[in-house]
Amino acid sequence: MARKEIYYTVEEKGRDQGKVFFIREMAASQAEWWAIRAGLAMAKNGVNLPDNFSDMGMAGMAKVGLAMVAQIPPEDARPLLDELMACIQAVPDPSNQSVKRKLIDDDTEEVVTRLKLRSEVFKLHVDFLTATAS
Repeated sequence: MARKEIYYTVEEKGRDQGKVFFIREMAASQAEWWAIRAGLAMAKNGVNLPDNFSDMGMAGMAKVGLAMVAQIPPEDARPLLDELMACIQAVPDPSNQSVKRKLIDDDTEEVVTRLKLRSEVFKLHVDFLTATAS
């Protein structure tokens, strides 16, 4: 089975409205290492997962998970957050979604777009928790 992929279109009003981004799931080994590093950084800094984390659904887990990563020191959080952004590619022409390229800083002009993109990447990766909780 291939890695999960989605296209995300910015719907919020602003400079990024209508822009399209392609998000692809990390390889399993990379995602595992990311989760281990995130868990270790959270544990080192006293951040605990809520008891109902696996019952929250993907959107809830993404919101809570990113909020928990935000509680760790910047020097621990930055590489983790940058790695999430590496899963995203820009789609310069939304009418031709087959053409994608590496994301550059100028692709996003609104902070909210970057936060939404990180949330979408996180959601793409946390659905294994809902599967194991069933």
